[in-house]
Amino acid sequence: MQSTRPPTAPPRLRGGRSGTFAALAALALLPAAAGCTVANSDAAGSTGTPGHTLRVVLAQEPPNLDPCEGSLTSIGVVVRSNISEPLIERDPVSGELEPLLATEWEQTEPTTWTLDLRSDVTFHDGQPFTAEDAAFSIDRAVNSDLNCNVDGYVFDGKDLEVEAVDDTTVTVTTEDPDPVMPLRLSFIEVVPRTTSTGTKVREPVGTGPYAMEGWETGVSISLRRNDDYWGEAPAFPEARYVWRSEPAVRAAMITRGEADLATGLNPEDATEDNSVAYPNNETTALRLDGREAPLDDIRVRRAIDLAIERQDIADTLYDGLAEPAAQLVPDGVVGYNPDLEPTVPDPEAARDLVAEAAADGVPVDRRISLVARNGQFPRVAETAEALQYQLAAVGLNVEITMLDTAAHLQYQIRPMAENVGPVALLVMHGNQTGDAAFTIGQYMMSEGAQSTFGTAEMDERIADAGALSGDERADALAGILAVQNEDIAQFAHIAHMQGLMGISRTVRYEPNSASGDELRLSEVRQADQEGS
Repeated sequence: MQSTRPPTAPPRLRGGRSGTFAALAALALLPAAAGCTVANSDAAGSTGTPGHTLRVVLAQEPPNLDPCEGSLTSIGVVVRSNISEPLIERDPVSGELEPLLATEWEQTEPTTWTLDLRSDVTFHDGQPFTAEDAAFSIDRAVNSDLNCNVDGYVFDGKDLEVEAVDDTTVTVTTEDPDPVMPLRLSFIEVVPRTTSTGTKVREPVGTGPYAMEGWETGVSISLRRNDDYWGEAPAFPEARYVWRSEPAVRAAMITRGEADLATGLNPEDATEDNSVAYPNNETTALRLDGREAPLDDIRVRRAIDLAIERQDIADTLYDGLAEPAAQLVPDGVVGYNPDLEPTVPDPEAARDLVAEAAADGVPVDRRISLVARNGQFPRVAETAEALQYQLAAVGLNVEITMLDTAAHLQYQIRPMAENVGPVALLVMHGNQTGDAAFTIGQYMMSEGAQSTFGTAEMDERIADAGALSGDERADALAGILAVQNEDIAQFAHIAHMQGLMGISRTVRYEPNSASGDELRLSEVRQADQEGS
């Protein structure tokens, strides 16, 4: 994959916007001008021995490490394909499904898929991996009361019938035919059947190339190489994750040789020596919670969409490492609609819609909470401030609330926070499945894990699209994305993003569209290693 590197000097502000927004954008660049003090990195010397320990610095500490939550970025970046593994793996570059813990799979009945499993795999605690563990893992993630993100995101909250036929055969049966069940199963991380079904685990046991060594709360997570791993051994005997909330600190740790990989660098901290840009498959948007006024009025939601200056945000805050978005999935995902265009900003039309709603008694002056997550993406706080200013300019009362991951999830995923007033949630959605049905299911169905909208008609349309395959499936999904923009306006899309990953000169790693969610440590090599 050809990767482009960011400029070493901060870019000049572009566009013709005046006043507060230009000043706000200028403020976003102040940390670079002020220099970089590596606060909180004095402990970085303890992040491990270079060449022996792969040292990774994250933006935040994970809330837990339960493999059933591996589709959440903050958890999956540690767990997926490192500690635990799925039955089937999706290649993030080609999109092809590949064998992993399952060697073959076949649709043996219209509603049943049968999978053959490896017989030479053991868990980190020495237990052999069998079909009972595979069935248990699917049942735990999808059919239990744990409210795992993968349940709503990938399986739309639908229960499955799972059976271990013998030690190396498992069947998965659905109520209706499901042509993409193997793709869904690629999101189930396998755990032993002794894993708790009552609570989410903090130190998981898996089959992956690395095993948990320990988690010192607030300090680090340590992994050790699994010497009994069934596959190819990873290059580094140990891996250690630390977290630093400031992107400038993460970048400086790469530059100073204190870390090998760092997630989510800011453009002003990135150089040709410490980072690489990559398409991270993420889309930012405001998800408008329609349970309360004034966001329950489509005129107000349309006004918000019209108020956002997407190109200015992409150019000024993201330094061109983004492009304005018109839908939640980027090009290349099945169902992407090439006919949708980003909304052209029209503050005057937005003000008219707000005034019209106010004239009909809608409380447009009611405070709207713009909720964002610390470390969600580079310059997230500045993005929230830009949005606050733009929405205020069309007559809306917006207050910013910045939260950590655990608190943000209470607004993001069912059961959502109650009695919190109208919420415009800043989300960054990555579709790692390559199929828009997984985005649509969780965000647009009545009972979707991340939806506050939905109708019986839309639910039926989504279900019908999910039963299709090939071009018919793509066209049906693209049509649903168009309906969201035309008739629902739950989302005010902002930008399709690129990521900046810090990479030390001492290691070799080529980030791909999944790297922001699933950082496979086994793909990292020492720079002087043969064949790297």
